[in-house]
Parts: sequence; C-alpha cells; structure tokens
Amino acid sequence: MANSLVIRKGTNLEKRSRALRAAQYLRMSTELQRYSLQNQAAAIAAYAQQQNLTIVRDYIDEGRSGLRIKGRAGLIELIKDVESGDADFDHVLVYDVSRWGRFQDVDESAHYEFVCKQKGVQIAYCAEQFDNNGSLLSSIVKNIKRVMAAEYSRELSVKVHAGLCRLTSLGYRAGAPITYGLRRELVDESHRSKGRLGKGEHKSLKTDRVRVRAGSDEEAEIIRLIFRQFAVEGKSDAAIARGLNRAQVGNQHGRPWSYRMVHTILKNENYIGKVVYNRTSKQLGQKLKRNPPDQWVRGGATIKPIVDEEQFARAQRIMADRYIRISEDEMLKRLRTTLARKGRLTTRIINSAPGLPCSDAYVDHFGSLRKAYARIGYSASRDCNWIDCHDLWSGVLEQHKAQAIEALRSEDGICISSDEAGVGLKINGLNLSFLVARQSTKPKLEYVDHWRVYTRPVPLGLLAVLRLDSANRAIRDYVLLPLAKKCDGHYLRVSDIALARLHALQFERFDELIDFVRKRLVASRAASATTNPPNKRVKSSRPKTKNGRARR
Repeated sequence: MANSLVIRKGTNLEKRSRALRAAQYLRMSTELQRYSLQNQAAAIAAYAQQQNLTIVRDYIDEGRSGLRIKGRAGLIELIKDVESGDADFDHVLVYDVSRWGRFQDVDESAHYEFVCKQKGVQIAYCAEQFDNNGSLLSSIVKNIKRVMAAEYSRELSVKVHAGLCRLTSLGYRAGAPITYGLRRELVDESHRSKGRLGKGEHKSLKTDRVRVRAGSDEEAEIIRLIFRQFAVEGKSDAAIARGLNRAQVGNQHGRPWSYRMVHTILKNENYIGKVVYNRTSKQLGQKLKRNPPDQWVRGGATIKPIVDEEQFARAQRIMADRYIRISEDEMLKRLRTTLARKGRLTTRIINSAPGLPCSDAYVDHFGSLRKAYARIGYSASRDCNWIDCHDLWSGVLEQHKAQAIEALRSEDGICISSDEAGVGLKINGLNLSFLVARQSTKPKLEYVDHWRVYTRPVPLGLLAVLRLDSANRAIRDYVLLPLAKKCDGHYLRVSDIALARLHALQFERFDELIDFVRKRLVASRAASATTNPPNKRVKSSRPKTKNGRARR
C-alpha cells in the first residue's frame, strides 16, 4: 500500500502533464549571427531545468526582423497552434523581451502575449531579471523593456542610414542592384582591390567597402549608343529597346530589353562617374517613398565616366519635359474633363487628348482602364466579360491540349511535343494550335453569325478553333483550318460562309477533330514511306558504255 499511486478526486492527469511541458521560441535578426540561436537555446534549457519543465516544441525564426509578425513563420505557427487548441504545452520560453519582438507599437507585442495567456499558455522571459507573473512591478518593467526594444530599432535605423550616407559621400556603393555595363569591386580599408563581386556575392568583413567600376568596352559602347539615340536622335525608350532586341543585344541578365530598363539606364548617374544614395527610403518596414532631389547623397570622382556629362544632362532635360508627375486626384480630374468634352472615353481618345496622361499610365496606376473609369463614375459601352473570363478559357484550352496529347500518344510513329507559347502542339513537325473564337454581336438580326479569333501568336500549320455560342459561355462547335501563311490582320473571321474559302472543316465534337488529325498523320506517313522506301537503291541515270559500265 505504501508504494501505491493515490489519485485525488478531481485530478486531471492530462492537465498535470501539460503543466510541465513547454515550447521554446528562438529568433535571430540576421543570418550573420551564427551562434545566436545556440546561445538562446542554452539559456532557455538552463531555465527549463531549473523550473522542472520539459521542452517539447521548437518555434524558430532564422534571419527575421522583429519589427512585425509578417514573415516570421515560427511565431505565426506558435500563435496558430495556441489559438486552435493544438498546443500540448502550458509554457512558452523566450530568451528576452526583444526576442519576442521589437514591434514599433508595443501594444502589438502585448497582444500576441495576451492571445497566449487567454488560452492558458504563459510566456516566460528566461534572461530577464523579473518574473512574468502579472504583478505590478513585472508589468511596468516588461512594458519599459518593450519600449526600449522598439527604440533600439529606431536608433539603429538612424545610425545605419547615416553611415550609408557617409559611405556614399566618400564614393562607395551602398546597396541596390548593379545596372548594365557596371561591376562591383571589393576594396579593403586601405583601398586595395580584393577582386570583383559576382551576382549574389557580398563582402565578408565589416571593414571592406564596395566600389563601382565600368564593365567591358562593348557594354560601354552600347550605353553610349542608348544615350546618343535618346538625346541626339530623339528616339523613345521603347524604340531603343526594340532596336537592341533586333540586334540581339542582351541586357545584364542576358534577357531581352524593355523600355523600363532603357529608362533606368538614362537616369543612372553612375555613367557620369557619380554614385547616388537615398533616392528612395523605406525605414522600419514602412512603405517605400521617393525622396526629393535635395535629400539625395552623391559621391563623385570614383567611377571612370562612360557618358559625357553634357549629353547626360540633355537626356535628363528631355525626360523632365516628357515625364511629368501629377497626383492621382489630378489624373482623375483631367480624365473627367476629357469625358465631359468628348462624351465617351477610349484608349485612342485618352492618348490623343492634350495634357492627359497616356492610357498606359492609367493602367499602371489604377490596375486597368475600367478601374480608372469607375473612379470617375463612367461605364464603358464595351463588353468586358471576355476579358474577365480570360483565365477560364485559357484553362479550357489547356484541357483540350492535354486531351489531344492523350489521344494521339497511343498512335505508333507519332512524336508529340508542346510549344513554349502554351497554345498548341508539334506533331511530327506539324503545328497544331488551339484558340477560342467568341461570337461577335450582329448589327442586325438578318446578318449571319460570325466569330473572331486572334491569330498573331499562332505558328503556321493547323489551327483548331473553339467557336462559342451567342452568349460566349459555352463551346458551340470546332473548326479546323490550315494556316499556310500569316494572316494580314490580328483577327480572323470564321463564319459558316467563310469555311469553304478558308478550306476549313467543321466538327461537332472535339474527338472527331482529333480523329481527323490522326488519320491525316497516318496517311501522310504512309505516303512518305511509299515515296521514299527504306533501303532501296536508286537506279543510276548515267549513260552506259558498251561493256555496261556507267560513263563518268
């Protein structure tokens, strides 16, 4: 009887077990803090042993800032487990208040702790000199610690920003990706070169610095060409990008150029031997903001100039006259004025209206022209349902493409590959493309039904057109037509009357269309085998001599 287990009435063994179980939360701000997690874990383990607790869960955030909960997968998972009731522990052990977070709003830090406390999970700060027991003293000290943690981040942000501004004024580079025709060079504290830094590489010593150097002579010539075409010849950013792509000149990533890349080069002062910092700023996780030019920090005479300063200044004047920044309210006001004057709005009207930003500017700022129209209370007469269901019909085309592959794969001697554009297949060298054709609105009832299909990205070969019903909600039938030459326009009209002129065939079901393609491929292969039989010697057509030998 002396060794028997006595359980008092009302005792819950599961709760008694959870009371001795704990989870630990570890966080380090940067990946350079190699031993931070180990040090925290050692201190937490000593505290757990002292309190007779068993650590059963680990929640870790490596290289994550404590300014916000976003991006901290460990803390998010911890809060989620506690709120859902999946937590099998009653304690969360944290090294100190700053490891829980350096939230700029101390109420946010208290909120997450309160969520845990509400579910019966206590937070313990193992390295702090107070017990987190809810007493008046612990509450005051803890709140002070939270304010100190937030203030530390603010002070550190100011110091880092000041240090980067000073480095820039001395001619060193302070962050940001490198652009075309430039290289990063690593130098030590005595300004001796330690070699060039490649993409993704960074300095390993705090005393090292990064300088910008010019790239190859070929890249420098391309940069001069860009400035000459823009400032002297008067070409636009898009025209310059198209010319570089036609000449098959790759950018710094080896990819085709865009007008934005050209515009970035035209604004970069690195090409006249200067480094610039603080064009934009984003402090403590706030939104990125553009700073006025008087706040920019410049460092000169550190890079060998690639472009003449006079030509660079001329390019800046051209861009200043060409690109005028106006507020969102002003954009909507001018759009509303144009609507009152014209009575309607279209892309052509917007682009031709004087003093009005181009349609692309409205698309970039508001997301689409329809969203900009909605802001001024205008509804376009154009039916945009087709645009809204674009993703739906793209999925339908992918399904038909997969169905065609499955049906033709079983046939012997047929080799199938998918094209990169994603709209068709290549079968034994024959291109089979799939497109959706919507039915156009008829001006009058007596007009015949006709469909329009966009054909510009389609290669030559066979084109399978999915013609929709009058509501453009379901597939009406299928049309297979040959494309022996590129169409004159971007759209091809596929009406019942035009089928004969287009040498097209109509099918009620998709399997009938694929069966026709299969028979055509088999017949083509058989005809090729008959014309060029294997292992058959071709009879010589040379004239023969008297002894039967061919004359050379």
